[in-house]
Amino acid sequence: MAYKKSVYIRAKEIMNKRRLDAERQQEMRHSQAVMRCPELLTLEREIASYGAEVIKAVGMGADAGDFVRRLSVKSLEAQKKKAELLKNAGLSEDFLEPVYSCPVCKDTGTRAERICPCYTELVRQLAREELEEKASLSRHSFLNFNVNNYPDAEDKVLGVNQREQMTNVLSFCKSYAADFSLKSPSLIMLGATGLGKTHLSLAIAGEALDRGYSVLYDSAHNIMNKLEAEHFGKDSFSESIREDLLKSDLLIIDDLGCEFVTQFTKAELYNIINSRILSSLPTIISTNCTARELEEKYTQRTASRILGYYYPLAFCGRDVRQIVKKAP
Repeated sequence: MAYKKSVYIRAKEIMNKRRLDAERQQEMRHSQAVMRCPELLTLEREIASYGAEVIKAVGMGADAGDFVRRLSVKSLEAQKKKAELLKNAGLSEDFLEPVYSCPVCKDTGTRAERICPCYTELVRQLAREELEEKASLSRHSFLNFNVNNYPDAEDKVLGVNQREQMTNVLSFCKSYAADFSLKSPSLIMLGATGLGKTHLSLAIAGEALDRGYSVLYDSAHNIMNKLEAEHFGKDSFSESIREDLLKSDLLIIDDLGCEFVTQFTKAELYNIINSRILSSLPTIISTNCTARELEEKYTQRTASRILGYYYPLAFCGRDVRQIVKKAP
């Protein structure tokens, strides 16, 4: 899964801190144990010397095996004395062992040269927290999307019952999220402001994150501003937004058409859309624009890519935010 570099860096920092904290705690417990039984230091030096002697056995030839066996017996005896000392001091046998958050990888993030599940889970958690901070992910779920906020009346443009249409849209989005994979189709959510496009795209994002996929969500306005800053050197110290846009498992571009459109942003939008189509990576776009307005704003080439490769979801009804605001 291709998460943002900042998420991986933060995860590594947390893993390193966990490991260092465990080792510091281990050092503190060791000091406590030595204060209770000073003989512990002598035994530990003895055990360490047996390890050094084993290295010398490499050049002993046929006698090495017997020598190592004798050292092993002595080392085991010393370990038993150490355990007895701890027990007599009222301490557990594993008191001197570091207590890692993950005993499998010992808070390194890897085991047997493979990524440990604890690290994968941490990355997923950090990615969700980042999106939660940006878009209040927990407030935009399928559970709190109320189709009763949509009129039980015909939409004059679409010629369909508005509540039935939005019930169908909700059902589709739930199924899409439940079955989401890198093979999922891209979506374009079409409709006026306040009809729930952002809500449902974030509900899908939450489900995708929970299933271990990386999600990048932002408004078209913010995305283009970041790309301009990166391209023209105004933000040379930040990570590459372009790389994240092209590699994220799911990209959600909100409010396409509300940004300031220039030749630069037109070219960038086409590059993002075309590159992700070629990479077979799903994208969700929400927009207030009609198909004709998309073509007028972004050229026929860009509009044809979106309308030709994206599954359309038509939103209708009244501004849900105004309805909720007026509710007692």
